[in-house]
Amino acid sequence: MAEILGVSRPVFPTLHIPEGTLPEPGRPPSGGEVALWWLDTDREIVGGHPVAAEEVPLSPEERERSARLRRPGDRHRYRAAHIGLRLVLGGYTGLAPEALGLVREECPCCGAPHGRPALADGGPHFSLSHSDGLALIAVSGLRVGADVEGLPRPAITDELLPSLHPREQSALRAMPDAVRPGALARVWTRKEAYLKATGVGLAYGVADPYVGVSDVPAEVGDFTLHDVPTPLPSYAAAIALAAAD
Repeated sequence: MAEILGVSRPVFPTLHIPEGTLPEPGRPPSGGEVALWWLDTDREIVGGHPVAAEEVPLSPEERERSARLRRPGDRHRYRAAHIGLRLVLGGYTGLAPEALGLVREECPCCGAPHGRPALADGGPHFSLSHSDGLALIAVSGLRVGADVEGLPRPAITDELLPSLHPREQSALRAMPDAVRPGALARVWTRKEAYLKATGVGLAYGVADPYVGVSDVPAEVGDFTLHDVPTPLPSYAAAIALAAAD
């Protein structure tokens, strides 16, 4: 049984995949419910599956993509994150994780099949993000995007600032040096969560949309942004959730 680590607000139950066992998510989230699953991607076993084993519930495409990663740690973390995703989605759909068909929707910009990931045979909406050794899986009855990022070093913060919206740049530059990396990570995860939820991705950069730097995210069209508490203080995370039809 998945253990509840904490609840950031009633609509966001936060779960993790116990070592050596299969998750039991229960019914899929409906309406504006969002289940958030955290996974340590440095672990050797995910849901009873040794990450490095040949026989793991991954598609040929996922195996090929992980094999193209040059660093062994990156390959391991990619495999762990995608095994975890398949276990969670398999629990919600009742399908074996290896039997899940994962596809890409049409890109809203060009129509090519590299938009949001989705279940081929229908099911809940989902989004996967992983950074270093931590992965976040969001599952919802509505379109959702999730992003988790490690807090950047000060030098990286300075490099990333020019890519943001001018108002965000100004606000971040006015902050004390000690708090700027955390604030930038908060802004960045909001943007990536939104761009993943819409399916646009990073093709046009991250200057837009404006998401704000305060504790309350700015409004962005038909999506609501939510900052998400992380299990480790060195990370920031956010989700973007579509409005109900």
